[in-house]
Amino acid sequence: MVEYDFKIEYRPAYSLLKINLQNQSIIAETGAMVYMDSNINIKTNMSGGLMGALKRAVVGENIFLNKFSGTGILALSPNYVGDIVHHELDGALYVQSGAYMASSPDININTKFGGAKSFFGGKGLFLMKLEGKGDVFLSSFGALETVELNDESLIVDNGNLVGFTDGLSYSLRRIGGLKSSLLGGEGAVYEFRGTGKVYIQTRNMESFADFLMKYLPVGRK
Repeated sequence: MVEYDFKIEYRPAYSLLKINLQNQSIIAETGAMVYMDSNINIKTNMSGGLMGALKRAVVGENIFLNKFSGTGILALSPNYVGDIVHHELDGALYVQSGAYMASSPDININTKFGGAKSFFGGKGLFLMKLEGKGDVFLSSFGALETVELNDESLIVDNGNLVGFTDGLSYSLRRIGGLKSSLLGGEGAVYEFRGTGKVYIQTRNMESFADFLMKYLPVGRK
């Protein structure tokens, strides 16, 4: 059952999440708040204590989280151009660094070791693990597509993965050979098998950064 009364506007490029809190609380990334009613309280802390904060730092997330409480409208947005998706969590959800935006206060935020092979994926060894029952809001760079697998397999570029549900088995590997990686622009991919949801963003942040580098002045004063 969805906990919050919310709507997502201005999709997919400039998405804004509006939550009508009714004497409720929600946890969100620092910097996600766009505006809120004056009677909503905000408290910043290290959710999960020092160990929880250190685990979030491992996956590239902020050490601190904001807890918004009260009654009124709260508007949240990602730090980059893109979409927002709602996931009704009842179990576990695994997300890449930067994809988590907000969640119900009772959801546990942890990390999952991705295995030694994940080290070569460019995203590090760990994924963020969200566990419990409640609402989760994820953000993407570009539009966001949800692919539902039913005892099927899917290959997703490492830089386009947002998250995936528990129950899917996955492996991270190189696609093609060395020539494909160097000349074809392809590298590490996730291969999923089983039944569940995979959230995919239509743009790759690292590829976009590489694209911008070609147009930035170098060595100019």
